[in-house]
Amino acid sequence: MSSELFKVSSFSLAKGKELVSEDFAAVKVIEELCIGIVCDGVGSAEAGGEAARRVVNYLMNNFKTRPKSWSIEKSLKHFISGINAILYREGVDEYERPEYLTTLSIVVIEGNRLYGANVGDSPIYLQRGGHLQQISFSHTSDEPGMEHVLTQAIGMAETVDPYLFENNLETGDILLLASDGLEKVLSLEETQKRLKMGASSLIKAASKKVDDDLPDDTTAVVIEILGESRREKLKKIELPIPKSLKADDTIDGYRLIKPLIQNERTWLVEKKGVKYVLKFPPVEAADDEKLLDLFVKEAWNASRLKAGFFPKAVIPKNRSARYYVMEYLDGPSLKEAISKKPLPVEDAIQLGKFLLHACSYLLKYDLVHGDIKPENVIVLQRHGKRVYKLVDFGSIVEIFSIASRAGTPSYLAPERFMGEPISEQTEIFAIGVTLYEALTGKFPYGEIEPFQTPTFKEPKGLRHFNKAVPAWLESVVMRAIERNKDRRYEVYSEMEYELTHPEKVKPYYPEGVTLFEREPVKTYRLLFIISLLFNMLFIALLLR
Repeated sequence: MSSELFKVSSFSLAKGKELVSEDFAAVKVIEELCIGIVCDGVGSAEAGGEAARRVVNYLMNNFKTRPKSWSIEKSLKHFISGINAILYREGVDEYERPEYLTTLSIVVIEGNRLYGANVGDSPIYLQRGGHLQQISFSHTSDEPGMEHVLTQAIGMAETVDPYLFENNLETGDILLLASDGLEKVLSLEETQKRLKMGASSLIKAASKKVDDDLPDDTTAVVIEILGESRREKLKKIELPIPKSLKADDTIDGYRLIKPLIQNERTWLVEKKGVKYVLKFPPVEAADDEKLLDLFVKEAWNASRLKAGFFPKAVIPKNRSARYYVMEYLDGPSLKEAISKKPLPVEDAIQLGKFLLHACSYLLKYDLVHGDIKPENVIVLQRHGKRVYKLVDFGSIVEIFSIASRAGTPSYLAPERFMGEPISEQTEIFAIGVTLYEALTGKFPYGEIEPFQTPTFKEPKGLRHFNKAVPAWLESVVMRAIERNKDRRYEVYSEMEYELTHPEKVKPYYPEGVTLFEREPVKTYRLLFIISLLFNMLFIALLLR
């Protein structure tokens, strides 16, 4: 398997005539992240093979969904500690001693940076410039004759102290993660000779050398670095950042007309009679690598998100300065459109569907918009109908990546004020607030100022302000803006289904509302039936 950045392979063979190996391995490329894992179940343990399988699956699944605000190092420590504690407790509970035992070797590659960890004696190698070198540390005894006795393994003790390391990677580097069965058969020279051919070639060569009678389960994961990510390449391009910009300046044929944002880094421009938008990084990015990285990331996202939900964007190849270009959307923002009167119900329903579909598209890239609000929705007229576009690429971030109050306070879910990370549910809340405002011209929880910690009192229903809103749509929006996330929609598709199936929408009631308040007619009917039955029973007793 290969991508633009990595060529990866994984292969395993059981020892001797065994049918099942106690090793387990996996390697995956997720966007620009590559994760490789090898676990060698301790053969003398009752559940070594099971431990190896569970550790690999646990780590891979947790890295897929890790909070992006966590560093790779923090994630490695937390996840390794977590699965170690689980397997240790289960071993003691089931066997009265540790029996879920396995070694672990893991590498995580992000950009050109390598992060690794190991517990036990499954080695990790790096080949660079024709030289193969072990970069992991074996947790084995130093006592003579006891060199193969493990001093650490996953599941061996209540806590674990993995060996952690980092390094920069270069194009052409090859990483090898292996169980210790490989080094029992192949020398470093033989391994190096076959490494570029991948894991299968390596393991089969080892098996052939011992007449297909391997002395131990043997596994390998091979990762070859093919090149730098597009983001890294964009960042390394030496381009000046204009310090001052003014009307009628010309940059690469684009004539600046007027700034569109107060900071004067986003401009309406014209080239050959066509209007565009040019976005420049902040002046401080020239000396601040973090700010530069954020702008490069923004431009990269803008150029790769090629869908009708967003304005088209490109990064010109031949630029004399650092900027990117977007199509100009000649229409008011939704905020401007609803400033005089609320959005018609049918248009609001279409707006809700549009925002949910756009967010679902972003989720395919593990992204969320981060600042959904009427100001970031442009309203266009096409063939007599409203068409919406979502703008502000600068707010787009990886899901779970921020736990701060980044965004506009009035649209932030209550849990965002308590340090919880951005998620589908917090985006659903922002969509709900946007729909509430579009239909009523008001904020459900009032306008929240920066640095204010709101109380989130029970909001009034939409129909209190706009009688044209049908009861089912009010239920959908009120559920989307629920203060209690356990009562809010969990995923985009759930809310989208109810927007398109009004007949399936259950009435929404605020938390704590009694049955009588929810359904007074049914309650009176039930009380009448109970009273009637009681009276009939009483009369029957009197007639005895």
